[in-house]
Amino acid sequence: MDQKYEAMVGRNVRALREKAGLTQELLAARLQVRGCDVTRSALAKIEVGQRHLYPDEIRAIKEVLGVPYAAIFEEA
Repeated sequence: MDQKYEAMVGRNVRALREKAGLTQELLAARLQVRGCDVTRSALAKIEVGQRHLYPDEIRAIKEVLGVPYAAIFEEA
């Protein structure tokens, strides 16, 4: 996958998380409750574009943060 695109998606996830007032630890915990094996460390890597997202993680992030898919994938 395109590294620049992954970094942009990661920045979007971080911005949405911060807008929701969640720490990485809290978002990771909420994702784990939904069955996603995402640690705080993995979330940190996602946010800087060093780890890609799996489809179930994308859906869970969308649901936990209450945002549309476009908010995750479109350039801000």
